[in-house]
Parts: sequence; C-alpha cells; structure tokens
Amino acid sequence: MTKKLPFKKYFTILILFVSLSISAQNIPGSNGKEYIIGEIKVTGITSYNENTVITFTGLKKGERIFLPGDRISKVIKKLWDLELFSDINFYISSIEGEVANLEINIQEVPELKEARVRGIKKRKAEELIKDNGLVKGAKVTENLITTTRNFITNKYRKDGFLNTKVNINIIPVKDTVATNKVNMVVQIDKGDRVKVDRINITGNEQLSDARVRKAMKNTKRKRPLRFWKRSKYIKADYEEDKDKIITKYKEKGYRDARIVSDSLIVEDNNSVSLNINVEEGNKYYFGNINFLGNSVYTDRQLARQLVIKKGDVYNGVLLEKQISDNTKPDADDLTNLYQNNGYLFSSIDAVETRVYNDTIDFEIRIREGKLTYFDHITVTGNDKTNDHVVYRILRTKPGQRYSKDLVVRTVREIGQLGFFDPEQLEPQFQNANPQAGTIDINFPVVEKGSSQIELQGGFGGGGFVGTLGLAFNNFSIRNIFNKESYSPLPMGDGQTLRIRAQASRFFQTYSLSFIEPWLGGKRPYQLSTSFSHTIQFLFNNRTRDVDRDSKFLITGGSVGIAKRLNWPDNYFTLSQALSIRHYNLQNYNTRLFTFGDGSSNDLSYTIGISRNNTTVNPIFPTGGSEFNISAKLSLPYSLFDGVDYSELSERRDALEEERSNLDASDPRGTFRASEINAEIGEIDQKRFRWLEYYKLKFNGSWFTSLVNVGKKPLVLRTNVEYGFLGAYNNNRGNIPFERFFLGGVALGATALDGRELVALRGYPDQSLIPESRSDNQNFDADGATIYNKYSLELRYPITLKPAASIYMLGFIEGGASYDSFRDFNPFQLNRSAGGGLRIFMPAFGLLGIDFGYRFDPIPGTNDSQKWQTHFIIGQQF
Repeated sequence: MTKKLPFKKYFTILILFVSLSISAQNIPGSNGKEYIIGEIKVTGITSYNENTVITFTGLKKGERIFLPGDRISKVIKKLWDLELFSDINFYISSIEGEVANLEINIQEVPELKEARVRGIKKRKAEELIKDNGLVKGAKVTENLITTTRNFITNKYRKDGFLNTKVNINIIPVKDTVATNKVNMVVQIDKGDRVKVDRINITGNEQLSDARVRKAMKNTKRKRPLRFWKRSKYIKADYEEDKDKIITKYKEKGYRDARIVSDSLIVEDNNSVSLNINVEEGNKYYFGNINFLGNSVYTDRQLARQLVIKKGDVYNGVLLEKQISDNTKPDADDLTNLYQNNGYLFSSIDAVETRVYNDTIDFEIRIREGKLTYFDHITVTGNDKTNDHVVYRILRTKPGQRYSKDLVVRTVREIGQLGFFDPEQLEPQFQNANPQAGTIDINFPVVEKGSSQIELQGGFGGGGFVGTLGLAFNNFSIRNIFNKESYSPLPMGDGQTLRIRAQASRFFQTYSLSFIEPWLGGKRPYQLSTSFSHTIQFLFNNRTRDVDRDSKFLITGGSVGIAKRLNWPDNYFTLSQALSIRHYNLQNYNTRLFTFGDGSSNDLSYTIGISRNNTTVNPIFPTGGSEFNISAKLSLPYSLFDGVDYSELSERRDALEEERSNLDASDPRGTFRASEINAEIGEIDQKRFRWLEYYKLKFNGSWFTSLVNVGKKPLVLRTNVEYGFLGAYNNNRGNIPFERFFLGGVALGATALDGRELVALRGYPDQSLIPESRSDNQNFDADGATIYNKYSLELRYPITLKPAASIYMLGFIEGGASYDSFRDFNPFQLNRSAGGGLRIFMPAFGLLGIDFGYRFDPIPGTNDSQKWQTHFIIGQQF
C-alpha cells in the first residue's frame, strides 16, 4: 500500500522522511533532494477542472524541483492567496527513479446557498444580509464569517447594545446535487440597551451639574418620568455630547474650557456610569473688533450685521454663527451678506489679535474676491416634466449676479411644484472660476408621482362620505389629441385637471376643474376654471333621517386668475375669481329655505391675498408660514332693484308674530298658518332671488422647528382661522347659503351650496351649532354666520423618504360658531385634544387617522361619547 506524504500550509515541508515504504519497496527521501515532476493529479472537492488548478500552481511536467523545497512553499502560498480553497495538501503519490508523481488534494471554499438571521425583525434581518453580501453563491470564507460577526456586533454596539452576541453556524447542505453548498445561520442576541445610571461632573464651579448635563443632548441619566429622551449609552453620541459641554462653556464666556479626563464605569450588564472632569478656565469678554479688507461695506454696516459689541461676554459660538451659520442656509450672517450680493468667493475669518486680562481683541479679516455671476443654469432628472415647466420658476438666471438667497429660493420653488422629491433637492455648483467671476449651477431632480386617483372615505354628519376623483397634477392639455403622448395620459406641462364625484346619504356632488399655472406659458398668471353640479336632500342632523322627496339642485361655474406679487415681497399672491351658481329648490322646506319651491342665483366676486414662504417640503414644512385673507362679494342689489326691503321685513315680522299666536288645535288656525307660510315664502323669494352678501375669511399657519429629537425636527404648527358672513342691508338679512359648519374632519372642505365645512377634531361632522340655537330641534341646514378656530399641532417625522413620508402628530384645538356679533366670544370654545398619524406614499396617496377627545358637550345633546375617530383614505399613482 502506498503512503501519501502531505505538505501543509502552516509547516515547512518535512514530510519526506528518510525511509518510506511503498508496497514492498522503499522511497528514498531526504531534505532538499531534486526530482523531476512526473504526473500531476488533482483530487478533492472542487468545481474547477484539473488543468485549471494545475495552471494556478504554475507546476509543469518535466520540471526539476527540490522536495522538500521553497518552490512547493510558494505554490501553497499562491493557492491560499486565491481565497478559493479551505484546505490544500500536496502528496507524493509515487517515485520512479528521479521522477516524482504528485497529487494535489484541495477542498474548495463552500458556496452559500441560504443565509438566515434570527433574533431580530425580518426587515432588519434582510438589511443585514444585504449589507454583508450574504447572497446565494457567495464564498463562505473565514474572512466572510469574521467580518459578518464584527459588522453586526459593532452595528448594535453603536446603537447602545454593548452586550450584543453574534453566533454564526455553517451547516453543510445534505443533498446529491449541492455537494459543496452550505447554509449560514446567524443568531443575534442584542441583549438590553445599556443605560446611563449616573453622570458625575467634577471641576465645575461656574456651571452647575444640572446645566452641564443639560448640555448633553443625547446622553441622559435613567429617569422614570423622562419619556421624550430615553437613557442610552452610545459612544458616538457621548463623544458629540462632550463637545457640546465645551460649546456651552464657550457660550458663557469660558473660552479655555476643556474636558481634562473622562471615564466609563460598568455598573452591571445593563448600566454604566460616566465620570467627566472639566477645567473651566477664566471668563472672557469681547474687546476691540476691527474689520480688515472690506471695501464693499463700511465698518459700521458690518458691525451692525455682526451684532457683537465691545464689552459683551465672550461667546465663541455666537461669533462663529454671526460670521457663517452653517445650520441655516438663509441665516442673517456676514457670509450671506456678501454672498447674497454676488461675492461668492469671499471668505471671512475671525482672528484673535490680543488677549489681556479678561479681554480678547479680534480682527475680522475679509477677502471679498471678485463679483460673481451665474453662467450656465441647468436642471437634470426631469424625465416626465417638460423643461419649460421647471425653468420658468427658477429664480437664478444666466448672467445674473450671484445670490445665495436666490439659490435657496429656487430649491424651494422646485420643491413646491409637487412633481419632484423635495428631500433630494441639492444644488450642484460646477465650473467655479474665481478669476473670471462665474459659476455654473445644476439642479438635479427626482421625479415622483403627482397625479392621483382619489378613493376617499370617512364618516361625516350624514354617515359614510365617499369620494372618487381623478386629479392629474402635471397634465398637458395641448397634447390631448396627440396619441403618442398618452402614457397613460398626456403629462408634463404642469397643468391640473380634476374630475371628482362625492356622495353620502344626503348629497351627491360632481365637479370638473382645470388650472393653468402660467397663462400663456411666460408670466406667472394662474388661470383656473371649474364647473359643478350637486343634488342635496333634506337631512335632519338630530334624527339622521334623509327625505329624498325634498331636494335642491345646485349648478355653477367659476373662472379665476391669480398673480404673484413682488411687493411687499415676492411670496405674496393676489387672486381674483368670478363665479355664478343657480339654486333650484324642490319641496325643500327648512327654517332657512322658507320658499320650499323656487330658485336663487348667486353672482359673486372673490378677491384674496395670500403669502406662503414655507420650507421646501410641502408635505412636512419645518419652517415658514402661510396665510390667506379673502373677501367674497355680491352686487348690492338692494341699492338699485327698486324693492322696499324694510317694508318686506316689517310684513314678514308681522306674519311671523301672527303665526306664533295661532291656535294649532283650531282648523282655521292651521289653514291660516299655511297661508302665512306661503306668503312668507313669496317674500323670501324676493329677498333671495339674487343673493346679496359679503363673506370675509382669514386663515394663518406658522411652522416652527422646536428641537431635533434623534436628529429629526419636532415641528409646531400654529393655526388660526376666522370667518364672517354679513349682509349689506339688514332689512334684507343674511342669506341661507355660504354658511359655516363646524366639527369633524370636514371631508370635501366645501359643499357646492357654498357652505364651508370647518374641521374640529373630537366632534362629529357639522355638529357644532351656535349656542343660541342649541335647544332648537330643527337645525338641519342652518349653519353659522361667524366662526373662529385655534389649533396647536406638534409633528414628528418618522421618515420622509420618497417611498413613504410618515409623521406623527399631537394636537389641541378649539373653536365655536355664532349667529351674530352679539353672541361672539373668542374665549368660549369647544375644545378637544388628541393624536394621529399621517402616511403619504406615491402608491396610495394620503392615509390619515386622528383620535380626538372632546372636553365640551355637543350643544343641545346629552352625548356621553367623548372620543371620536377620524380617518381619510386616498390613493395616488
């Protein structure tokens, strides 16, 4: 029997013993003996053919070689360096004279068939598999196993799971086909997140322990009542918080403050303590501040912009921000003062020139550079939206003097279009030429779904309210007859076409509207047109009954134009509209519509002024404000129609007084009451044949980013609303249309009879009637002529990625409605509070749910149900 003599990677080749037996003969073997290579045979588990492996070795038949010797050592090392094999052995299979026949036995590195990660959620497991390249067919080397274990361990330790344990098992696949396949099972035990038990501060005299700990925004001690910032130890956050401690000292004048030492003490498996030793140094003040190199602005102008004066307590953080605040692109600092006026290549540095006693003198050294102009302005990535739609809203123009403010404003304008992902808008500066004073800018955009299929549902005052609509927000009407442009519809010109149908138990509404944002394509005049038709049935809000034999039909249309203004600033828009509606009542008898059969006409002019300077993302603004003031006016018909409305009013009052004195049990009284009702209906037909009124509204919202929580902004939205419906002629009185209905989520926002549905969460839709009518059993269609509403809403984004924008909210709000100014009390409100969630996805549109708790009863009811759920469902493609 022949013995095989192995040559291993980790040993010098010593396997040629002095005497070896092969069958009945001895093979001579001594260190360094020269042989001629005979046959080379490859055995073991490998997917490579024999010739390929021999080629890898570089060994050739007939080659003279020393066995053992350096040549074989190098061949083994070369094969190991390929990282294709898990085991390599060389054997002398036989020796015939000077000829040695060799056998190479190799075990190829197994391939991965499947990787499974246990101990964490499926989505997280899929991310880890992707991040570590654990895909089918990957070579399962020791290096892959080690790097995977280290990656996962370090990943969770960075998140505060310092006791994370990762166990990786390699399991051979037992089948006849995949002889060299393995499965990898990664078992993760994160353990509990390590918390901070104590933070001990020493060396501090000027700032208390509490103030030093407060400066640490991310590293907090364990406290049972702290729910907004959980205690956790994350090394990267802790290092950042140490810098924030020094920043806090610099804000208070302690320029030389430093952390002398710090240490971490492990209390147990789940908690640590931190010891921080600070050296505060002396408190300093600003001395003389001189400006050097400035020719564009005077020292006085720069000093006014800098704000800091001689004698102020030294504040290094404030000085840095007043020179260049990198946290705000539109900050009111010296750098932006220059860059907003064309000096892109300017640079400003603050240099300490003298330190004496407790005072520091500074020089603000300015290199103004050459005046810079925009050269080439480009937009890329707009595959669906036509170029002219984007280029016409750009604030930056070729040949224009450079302005950082205009670049920031252009980013906002592109984001506000709604056709692109606002979170990925980042201008690219190209071909900067300080000598020529030119700069190119490219605005790369990422298209997103803008047209919508609106499938919306919710429970309103009359039960379920359903909406089906098509909203094409980037439509192209000029290509409507171009078959090649349908994909699925002609798009890309920034126009809006909406087709909408809405229905509930007591109304059906159909509408069509079209908006051209740039009339003629060259100037920012927005043209809007609309047509609508509705059928509304008599609905009793208290009994929830619907009378389908009593209805009125409303048909109307409008045309409007809006223009962007440059004064007081270019965030303002002036809008005007002319509308007409025809109301046809058919047996529709209510307290307001006393002429149950008849008609009314509404010809009105609306003028409004609005201002919107909210930040880039319209779904989740983090700053800025928006408000709208509008007035809707009819013609003062009573001035020229020749009708004596005072006489009609006196006659109507007399008839109502007579009716109230009638004996309902007397048949003659009943007959007379019907005559009176008919005459009152005739009077009201004269009063309301052409509607005469004016309607004033104000709506304002302010967005404030309060603080970053986990590097995401917590945003406060403050909202105030007012509405008033009045009459020119008191004898003619208020009209029965255009009224305000308060409560609920206001699905549809506006009904086509002019009524406006005002949301107030925590209450059923349209349930809040004026207090003066709370004991009236017949308030089915009254509405109110005055309303006010106030709300505070805290918003926190979970994610703002293109695939889904999700944010949570909490709210408190209050509002009320009134019949007249005599009853108006801005402090007597129907109050509510609650929370909700908003999800916006291109595939589904807006999904929203709110849970509202009302603190006040619904007027005229004994309803004890305090919680109200509101939801909206939409779909977008």
